Amino acid sequence: MNYGFLIESMVSVLLLLTILYCVRLNRQIRLLKADEQSLRATISELVTATDIAERAIAGLKSTMRDGEQVLTDRLQRSEQLSADIERQLAAGEELYMRLSRIAGAGRPPEPAPDAKSVAAAAQAFAERARVRLNGIAA
Repeated sequence: MNYGFLIESMVSVLLLLTILYCVRLNRQIRLLKADEQSLRATISELVTATDIAERAIAGLKSTMRDGEQVLTDRLQRSEQLSADIERQLAAGEELYMRLSRIAGAGRPPEPAPDAKSVAAAAQAFAERARVRLNGIAA
């Protein structure tokens, strides 16, 4: 009978320990479930942010393609205008050369003035300017 009481006491202690362990496990399971809900909310927010970012990237790519197309069109147009201006410049230079030859053929060549006559003309001009200044000052 002593053994029976001892065995029943040990079973009761083991049962009490088992109940305490189950209570502890239950508490940990509740914490894990709360963490799971928090983790699901975080994952949901992350998925939403990823979707928004993907749409923004697609919009940027579309804008970049449009800008690239506009830039390409403008570059081609500027190259065409540059080529047109080059052709017109060449035609203008050729016309100028023809007109110069025509104008040069119609008049006799002018003799180049010599240095002494240029110096004498400059002295005469300077003298006239001095006389005018003296006449104004008096």
